[in-house]
Amino acid sequence: MISFCISIVVLVISYYTYGKFVERTFKVDTTRTTPAIRLQDNVDYMPLPRWRIFIIQFLNIAGLGPIFGAISGAMYGPSAFIWIVIGSIFAGGVHDYFSGMLSLRNDGLSISEVVGVYLGNKSKYLVRIFSFVLLIFVGTVFIVGPAKIIDGMTQNMLGIQVWIGIILGYYIISTLLPIDKIISKIYPVFGIAMVLMALGLFVALLINDYQIPEISWTSIQNGTLQPQDTPIFPMLFITISCGAISGFHATQSPLMARCMTSEKQGRSIFYGTMITEGIVALIWAAAAMVVFRGVSGLNEAMFANDYNAAWAANEITYSLLGKYGGLLALIGIVIAPITSGDTAFRSARLILADSFKYDQKKVKNRLFLSIGIFVIAIALTQVNFDIIWRYFAWSNQTLATMVLWTITIYLAQRKRNYWIVLIPSVFMTMVCTTYILLAPEGLQLDNTIAYALGAIATLIISGLIVRKIKKK
Repeated sequence: MISFCISIVVLVISYYTYGKFVERTFKVDTTRTTPAIRLQDNVDYMPLPRWRIFIIQFLNIAGLGPIFGAISGAMYGPSAFIWIVIGSIFAGGVHDYFSGMLSLRNDGLSISEVVGVYLGNKSKYLVRIFSFVLLIFVGTVFIVGPAKIIDGMTQNMLGIQVWIGIILGYYIISTLLPIDKIISKIYPVFGIAMVLMALGLFVALLINDYQIPEISWTSIQNGTLQPQDTPIFPMLFITISCGAISGFHATQSPLMARCMTSEKQGRSIFYGTMITEGIVALIWAAAAMVVFRGVSGLNEAMFANDYNAAWAANEITYSLLGKYGGLLALIGIVIAPITSGDTAFRSARLILADSFKYDQKKVKNRLFLSIGIFVIAIALTQVNFDIIWRYFAWSNQTLATMVLWTITIYLAQRKRNYWIVLIPSVFMTMVCTTYILLAPEGLQLDNTIAYALGAIATLIISGLIVRKIKKK
């Protein structure tokens, strides 16, 4: 319990300390007119209150990642706590803040276009493809995921395919309508449900005599059933994903950059929401260890239920909160992915619009771009959910790494402290390259060979970036 409480306190303090340091490094300019005011079109560019933007951004980024990812990450043991805290402060928070602020400085452009500004056209085209594919994966995962949960809650009354159709219908409407018609109006209500869910689990953990594993040298050893096949490095750092750092966040930040009225709002909207998500991930990781009576119990339960994180989330909520509290929490679990899925498809539309300079004021233009997106998503719903989720996790962290390198170049060009981004950039490059070399969905190489090749690839990529920095 002590390690868990300290972890949450550290995250809260980091917002007021390291978050301010990151803000000073960027150097906000409160005299700048933001895109929401200068380019207002009452569709995507529209001034909104900061509190509303914060809630929308939090719900955009807090999908199934900090829930499913945290539960799966807890299978490794308390080492999950360490990565969630360090990752959120020094990687995820920095990534989210700068990606949001660079979009704000560049007319609210999508992340692929922002990358192109600082790394050139080749990188822009690569990130366009990568981010678009990621968003389709996210949207598809967040159709199937909540459909499974709702179907379970309703005891298979209508069937998964019917719920997929209902959720997809909502996504289509939300993607086409101006941001203030649905997203701006219902997200505050959803936000309350999400906060109540997290607070309910947190209070339940505190007031009951639960034994949350403490961080120690023994406890941070790999707790999974087959540690050789699931080594902490790099598996843990891919598994937790959104709870510590996520490239998906960079695709969502431009949505809110188009609604901000001052650069001073960036720390709370971007860095603050990442820290909030880290706290949510900590709560779910701790709850998973408690409900299943320790790390070994969690691993055995997950193995017996085909590693079904949705099942585990259901067990956790009902065990800690009872029938009615568990129902409220499950509603929060359903809301989380849905509020990320709709903005994932919206972001995909905006990436296409930015890429082809296609005006989005007219509904028919938005519909034209959206049709192809949803056709692909419908086709992917027929693919095994676990396969899509695994590829989503890796592509998610790889995009985050690309964005970190972009931020490094940006700071280096302006003679600012780029080390705060360079270090997490190198680390995440090693994570992503090693993962795809040894993972079942990758090349399945021997661990030692994968580590060696991953290190070589990281050195080459880092060397190329450093060379680019020195040229500037």
